[in-house]
Amino acid sequence: MTKAVAHPNIALVKYWGKQDRPGNLPVTPNLSLTLDGLMTETDIRAADTDRLVINGVAQSNAKIAQFLATLRDSYDIPPIEIVTTNNFPTGAGLASSASGFAALMIAINQHCNLGLSTAALSTWARQGSASAARSFYGGYVSLTGPDWQAASLAPASHWPVNIVVAITSERTKLVGSTEGMRRTAATSPFFDTWVKTADTDYTAAAAAIQARDFTQLAAIAEHNCLKMHSIMLTSKPSLSYWNGATVACMDTVRSLRDEGLSAFFTIDAGPQVKVICTPAHSARVQNALANTPGVLTTYLCGLGDGARIIE
Repeated sequence: MTKAVAHPNIALVKYWGKQDRPGNLPVTPNLSLTLDGLMTETDIRAADTDRLVINGVAQSNAKIAQFLATLRDSYDIPPIEIVTTNNFPTGAGLASSASGFAALMIAINQHCNLGLSTAALSTWARQGSASAARSFYGGYVSLTGPDWQAASLAPASHWPVNIVVAITSERTKLVGSTEGMRRTAATSPFFDTWVKTADTDYTAAAAAIQARDFTQLAAIAEHNCLKMHSIMLTSKPSLSYWNGATVACMDTVRSLRDEGLSAFFTIDAGPQVKVICTPAHSARVQNALANTPGVLTTYLCGLGDGARIIE
């Protein structure tokens, strides 16, 4: 048996839209934080036929089946049993596919003696979930063209921050990210503008991280997040991943900032709100979010490591 661990990552400059060519390539440059605390653990065992167990439930998954089929076109992968567990809600906007495919790929590499480099593993995992490419690296991570390989932008030690995750729903989202991206690209009148402004957002955010400029990063990341959700809302039919508690959490963060706290929010394709803050302010941020109406629970995370083998 081989056991691997990977952490989800939270994009500060997001991608929403895929290129129309093979490889599951984002249409815009993006950068993220890898979280500690939240994790996917994946066991790989020899089996007579492929079998998948997610959070204790045996099931089929077309995306994973297609990923294995593609991998087998290049490598000798015998039948395997995949047992994977998340310690956070699955399919609910917390990047479980990113940590899931990263853990799966690094476990297969070890179990089947493929001998692939971290860069190659990241590239393969990207074909299952583009965000999974970033979960192979810790700290601050980029995913940019022209080769669209993930890379470390800065280690966690460069600029320690905390992330408070506010869970506002544990239900699986009704519209998956892939379908949501397709709909937005095809129907939102603002999609082209989103793509054209991505390079500027990425460059400014990367510079803010290098300079450890919290105010600048907060302004870029929040605006980038709201732009992404704006093109979702202007899709046909309209696409909204928020609920009332999501909006309430954003208001909470704005109020905290008015009080002088260093904090900003970001939201992916789901109702959960992630709030980046300085370690000195994390307790107050977590308490305020926990007491926001509609919030079910909160997680306090730091910056985590990349995907790795643990057994």
